[in-house]
Amino acid sequence: MIKRCTQYLLLFCLLVVTGTASARGLPELTELIEENSPAVVKINTLDRSRVARGNNAPQFQQDIPDIFRHLFEPRRRQQRPVASMGSGFIISDDGYIVTNNHVVSGADQVTVTLTDRREYEAEVIGTDVRSDLALLKIDADDLTAARWGDSEELQVGEWVVAIGSPFGLDYSASAGIVSAMGRSIPNESRENYVPFIQTDVAINPGNSGGPLFNLEGRVVGINSQIYTRSGGSIGLSFAIPASLAQDVVAQLKEKGRVDRGWLGVGIRNVDRDMAEAMGLDKPVGALVEQVSPGAPAAEAGIMPGDVITRFNGQRIGVHGDLPHLVGQLRPGTEVSLELMRNRKSEKLKVIVGTLPGADDEGVQATVKPSSIIGGRLGIVVEQIPEGVKQRWNVDTGVLVKQVVPGKPGAKAGLRSGDIIAQLGFEEVGDMEDYKTVVKELPKNELLPIRFFRSGQSTFRTIKIES
Repeated sequence: MIKRCTQYLLLFCLLVVTGTASARGLPELTELIEENSPAVVKINTLDRSRVARGNNAPQFQQDIPDIFRHLFEPRRRQQRPVASMGSGFIISDDGYIVTNNHVVSGADQVTVTLTDRREYEAEVIGTDVRSDLALLKIDADDLTAARWGDSEELQVGEWVVAIGSPFGLDYSASAGIVSAMGRSIPNESRENYVPFIQTDVAINPGNSGGPLFNLEGRVVGINSQIYTRSGGSIGLSFAIPASLAQDVVAQLKEKGRVDRGWLGVGIRNVDRDMAEAMGLDKPVGALVEQVSPGAPAAEAGIMPGDVITRFNGQRIGVHGDLPHLVGQLRPGTEVSLELMRNRKSEKLKVIVGTLPGADDEGVQATVKPSSIIGGRLGIVVEQIPEGVKQRWNVDTGVLVKQVVPGKPGAKAGLRSGDIIAQLGFEEVGDMEDYKTVVKELPKNELLPIRFFRSGQSTFRTIKIES
């Protein structure tokens, strides 16, 4: 009898422990979803400028007798406006709603449906392509507004919940964890101003613009993108951080547009070889390849070849971290930055400018140089013709005519048409500078080389082997 009681007691303790562990591992979400669903809306759009076109008659119909031609005519399709859908959420009881820009982009009619089935025509207050956010407004009463949370406090492994209308299935909820923070995903214009929150929450078409909640029921992100090969969720979804979204929404509400910070630099990642050449312990930071004339970076003294390692007190791990930090600052803000220059650490102050519109794509050119040999690097170079200088807005350097396979220049990635502007830590102004610098380059040491390709500044490393 005592033995049996002991077994029951052990079983009871095991159930208690198991229940406690289960409660800790799997959060209870029913109250969170019930309380916050009324703040989530379904968004339907119509774009009347895009319609389905009827089929054209095939060419062979011309040879068919009129009496039989109607048998071969395709049925005419009724032309209808292109419709799309997404999600959003109410942020204030006076009817302001946040969603994705791509949900409403190009639409001439936006309809918002609430959880109680009320429908309203929405006014688009403002949109921001770079962050993929849009601010809408409806004229309605008795609205439930979502509450913003602090996305800066999110940690990898933390539980999050999404509510939206995937595939038109209204107000569906899904849960998962934060998989990573600060993901850099360039947009179609190759701009990168959003440090995305990556989750494994099931996000599908129709979830776009919907809220991502933490376990306190606060909005910490706006669901924006998925990575998929099938069109459905494979556990890779990305949300815009609430900290960034709140600033964008405030600017859209105030002035209908968003002003971002701007440095005016072209940057790239630092690889292992470049880190060694620049005197870094490991490959971190953003390597400055190009500085726009008159830009804030130029005014602050930032130069091509600098590696920015900290900006406004924040560490730059990869080059994508820099536009995230710069873009979130208001123009006119003065901040400090740290960089490596000629293998020495320096500190500078910079006043952030206003990010201009996207630049037009450059036009490619064909260069036809003459020949001057320059030996140790295995490349043939010449003075830059005036026409090439004007075309690419380059004042100094030497033009590469030919690259010998297997030599240092080829291993560094140089091509015919490149313009060499720096070797090691020395600027190359003309042919005389080039000859002098090449003679003094040390052997068996990784050195930086900067050159222009189609007008774009690029950094690589080069080594002259013995």
